[in-house]
Amino acid sequence: MRRRAALSAAAVVVAAALVPVGSTPASAAVVSLSSVVPAPASVAPTAAVYTLPAGATIQTAPAAVDVGTYLAGILRPSTGYALPVSTSTGTPTSGIALLLSGADPSVGAEGYQLDVTSAAITVRAQTAAGLFYGVQTLRQLLPAAVEARTVQPGPWEVAGGRIVDRPRYAYRGAMLDVSRHFFGVDVVKRYIDEISQYKINTLHLHLSDDQGWRIVIDAWPRLATYGGSTQVGGGPGGYYTKAQYTDLVAYAAARHVTVVPEIDMPGHTNAALASYAELNCDNVAPPLYTGIEVGFSSFCVGKEITYTFVRQVLTELAALTPGPYLHIGGDEAHSTSDADYRTFMNRVQPFVGTAGKTVIGWHQLGQADHTPNRVAQFWGTTTSDADLSAAVAKGDKVLLSPANKTYLDMKYTNETPLGLSWAGLIEVRTAYDWDPGTLLPGVPASAIIGVEAPMWSETLTRLADIEFMAFPRMPAIAELAWSPQSARNWDGFRVRLGALGPRWTTQGITFYRSPQVPWATAPTGRVEAESFTSQSGVQIVADAAARGGNRVGYIDNGDWIGFAGVNVAGRTGFSARISSGGAGGIIQVRSGSATGPLLGSVPVANTGGYGVYAEVSTTLSAGSGPLFLVFTGSGGGLFDIDDFALTGTAPPNLALGRPATADSQCAANEGPEKAVNGTTTGGNADKWCSLGTTKWWRVDLQATASVGRVVVRHAGAGGESAGFNTRDFDLQTSVDGVTWTTVAQVRGNTANVTTSTFGPVGTRYLRLNVITPTSTTDRAARIYEVEAYAS
Repeated sequence: MRRRAALSAAAVVVAAALVPVGSTPASAAVVSLSSVVPAPASVAPTAAVYTLPAGATIQTAPAAVDVGTYLAGILRPSTGYALPVSTSTGTPTSGIALLLSGADPSVGAEGYQLDVTSAAITVRAQTAAGLFYGVQTLRQLLPAAVEARTVQPGPWEVAGGRIVDRPRYAYRGAMLDVSRHFFGVDVVKRYIDEISQYKINTLHLHLSDDQGWRIVIDAWPRLATYGGSTQVGGGPGGYYTKAQYTDLVAYAAARHVTVVPEIDMPGHTNAALASYAELNCDNVAPPLYTGIEVGFSSFCVGKEITYTFVRQVLTELAALTPGPYLHIGGDEAHSTSDADYRTFMNRVQPFVGTAGKTVIGWHQLGQADHTPNRVAQFWGTTTSDADLSAAVAKGDKVLLSPANKTYLDMKYTNETPLGLSWAGLIEVRTAYDWDPGTLLPGVPASAIIGVEAPMWSETLTRLADIEFMAFPRMPAIAELAWSPQSARNWDGFRVRLGALGPRWTTQGITFYRSPQVPWATAPTGRVEAESFTSQSGVQIVADAAARGGNRVGYIDNGDWIGFAGVNVAGRTGFSARISSGGAGGIIQVRSGSATGPLLGSVPVANTGGYGVYAEVSTTLSAGSGPLFLVFTGSGGGLFDIDDFALTGTAPPNLALGRPATADSQCAANEGPEKAVNGTTTGGNADKWCSLGTTKWWRVDLQATASVGRVVVRHAGAGGESAGFNTRDFDLQTSVDGVTWTTVAQVRGNTANVTTSTFGPVGTRYLRLNVITPTSTTDRAARIYEVEAYAS
């Protein structure tokens, strides 16, 4: 009986461990059209499935080449395909086509129509923005592994059908406060990439506040060099040059995100007042400020230089910003009298119009006179507000940012390590389960232009902090702004949101695993074998909800699959999805080796042919050690195994999330804590790297525990070259962190994952001493995860 050609090419492969929880290989189940976030307006599935071939092309309308190039940039690293981009206006017959014709008229300016057949994928829209949003939907319909930056195994399948989609609101925003803590260009670009996936089309940058001024103004240079020299808690602060800001705006525009800059006034102005004494009524500059309390600062309303200053700042900023809006703040001006506030705002608002822009301000702006098309951004926590009512009565449009629902800097729970709680705790359901159209009874739905999720940064200092507070709440807000109310409900959303977990893990996004969400881990808990080696060899395996069929072809008598690092301890059951066109056979579940103790076996019968699947299952007796599956049969007893699962309670990883230290690291984002953060999907954000000939890494289990098995995931397990795997190291234990005992030694290692069993021994501390870091040409140790188990 022949074996599938793609599988028989391999020779002997060392047994590999499961890909870490949360990752998803390309061979996962075809994603349903109805699983997208934000929920599409209309979905009509079919039975067809499109498989992206290696020779596929991306055809675009001439005016949409940039979108085609963007899509190719997403797909090429993970598929390894060339995916050339060419222009075309004809009807596509293969590959992926992005066309500016033929879309359902209901899609409007930003909507799209996505058609998937077995032969081609076609996205149609009336604008390049619509095509871009269609591409974001297509990304979610592909396996999560498509987001990887290294080549992954296929197939790359997309479910068939049609989606016709359009946004509920034209303004779908995120705000990032770069004033309390400064974030550089690369961080902001990363955030733009992350939010644009969920059809967010506006980034509001809070560029000035008491703690820092973040943009160069040529007429007033000390604003940046002095006013931008600090931040909350001290530190160097920072600012954007005009070239950097222009680059950010262009980067955002390429992802159809409009930048809205904010200069907050007349309060929140200490950085400016400290930079120029003449802006103060007493001509005395206050010191720079690094706290978080607000309401103490104010421009001097009675001095004409104040208005010269504001006009010049807004004029320069408008010249750098192609979008339609300038945000002039207006909130928490507690040190400005009501009369002075109205005087100031009435003088300042016309400067925005003269610069060719439309005014946005926080809803307190309703106290001042109306200007054409003005937008009042509501950040209150109640359903009525006098200033907002005044704004609406004057003809203002309303942008919704209720602080108790959309402020992403609020804690999820009292235990959340980051964020504040003055507006309340905002779990995912709180962020999601409300209707923007009915939140404010006194505001007509026609006045609402959209929803924005602000991210204030008093407690946030790095990208991971931003991501943790934004995900999963940002996609929740994005769905409010995009999807029709009729398509939204919490029970459905939480499932769709949970399915994004593996995608975010693959992308390296730090996110909060809310207990309100059924997060996909090892999807459906199924395990799939991906490549056959030889009858005397093993299989390379990965976590997957396979459901693709024939992932292990033509299993024969004596074949076996080994899972280093997957222990059967605590497991009580086994189930598998199989197909057979022959007499069948038996799957034996063993521990330790292919000839180790037999824990259970399950017969495999003829299912009606290959590709016709049935579930089989059996109970397991108690065991310990790595999992091995052995296949027995004879003659025509061959069968395919698609995926399988172990049930029961797996032993906990005692090292997960525990404090870790090391003697060195390669870069600031490659610290020792990365080796116990639970993610191993690749990239610098997921590994501990340490330079030098010898070095150590250790973890504090925080209590004495029995440890008998340690799994170390090396460079190859994280997607890097297996040649970088750490070759020689000792594992040591200690109860006091002073006296160490070597419990295992690894020498000459070439495997991506190593498992050491010993003892077990009682220990509080576990140390990894690297003897030979890696290859002779690279002296860095790359460890993607260290796991400790009782047995």
